[in-house]
Amino acid sequence: MPLKWVFHGGVSAPHRKNTAESETSVLDIPEKVVIPMVQHIGAPCTPTVKPGDTVKVGQKIGDSEAYVSAPIHSSVSGTVTRVEPMLFAGGNLVMSVEIKTDGKQEVYEGISPPEIKNREDFLKAVRSSGLVGLGGAGFPTHVKLNPPKDKVIDCLIVNGAECEPYITSDYREMLENPDGIIEGIKLVLDYLSIPKAIMGIEDNKPKAYKLLKEKAQNDNRISVQSLRSRYPQGAEKTLVYALTGRKIPSGKLPADVGCVVLNVNTVAFIASYVKTGMPLVQRRVTVDGPVVNQPKNVLAPIGTSLQTLFDFCGGFKSTPYKVLMGGPMMGIAQYSLETSVIKNTNAILAFDKKEGDLPSEWPCIRCGRCVEACPMNLLPLEINRLVLANKIDELERYHILDCIECGSCSYSCPSKRHLVQSIRIGKDAVRRLKVNRN
Repeated sequence: MPLKWVFHGGVSAPHRKNTAESETSVLDIPEKVVIPMVQHIGAPCTPTVKPGDTVKVGQKIGDSEAYVSAPIHSSVSGTVTRVEPMLFAGGNLVMSVEIKTDGKQEVYEGISPPEIKNREDFLKAVRSSGLVGLGGAGFPTHVKLNPPKDKVIDCLIVNGAECEPYITSDYREMLENPDGIIEGIKLVLDYLSIPKAIMGIEDNKPKAYKLLKEKAQNDNRISVQSLRSRYPQGAEKTLVYALTGRKIPSGKLPADVGCVVLNVNTVAFIASYVKTGMPLVQRRVTVDGPVVNQPKNVLAPIGTSLQTLFDFCGGFKSTPYKVLMGGPMMGIAQYSLETSVIKNTNAILAFDKKEGDLPSEWPCIRCGRCVEACPMNLLPLEINRLVLANKIDELERYHILDCIECGSCSYSCPSKRHLVQSIRIGKDAVRRLKVNRN
């Protein structure tokens, strides 16, 4: 059945899903891993191990008492060699734990399936698992599943859109573990008393749509919908609108319109954890880009270096000009290949100069294409003008904090204005302004 609701704006970016039919390859255990204590939105973790300690797979090595946080576990067995600030994916130094692996991959003795009898047990188990949103945002899942008591959730939205070019890690989960996805959805519905779930899958993934629809047919609480392939279909606000017709107001969250949104990998991991008790210690990563010799989907321990992943994929055809963690629309450029895979890393991409170079800006011709492309109904050209003029106090009137940084404005701009880059600068300035006011 065709969907009634179509979100405003967006762009038709080329899909380039080169690894869509690439079954997941398992990486050999690397000689060492570097596990940052910042792998989620919220408070960073404090290391619970020190140099010289021996650790095993699944053992907790970092945690925080803050509510918005999630514990971090060792992905390997071996010896802790360093606990100190190390280079992070964002280009800054972050407290990290380096572990020299012993190749044994011994599982920590405390690993066992959690005992779950009620909602509170379920939320506690999700936190203990270290789960954060695996679609890229990295929000602690136990927090998302526990909205304020005045928010009544009546719909679980399951995100199978995967709208960014190149990335296929969600697609492979849908093909390789459909039963796990359905099982995870049922667990969330049962323990949180949510009456229904809607899974959205873009129409460029017909095999996944057909398979999940078949798997869900025996549970009338779960429906699977085909979405039009248009970037950024997978963003929370656009996805909720496309599947339910509900509009999330400015500054609000899906819970404000009765929804909670989880990625397909996130719900599948919940099912896995409830069955095994093994925390989140590995991640499927799409390794692709024009200069990668053998693009693949790779299952890698958290903390694996980008260099190790690229080596596993046959190295480079030529020296990469730019490496991104994430997709080409929202990914973060990497300073070094020594940075690590973290929980929400769904792709690493390597580009040559032709595709990776940032084009020169030309003056705005006020054509309005950025306005047409913005899925949040913002005015990117005006926000850009205010940021460049350093008129920070005026940016809030233009709802700059509603920007999801999808990059649709920059992609559609014929003058190649660096719109999303300036918006990021403006958002940071507005946040600092708010802190100073308080």
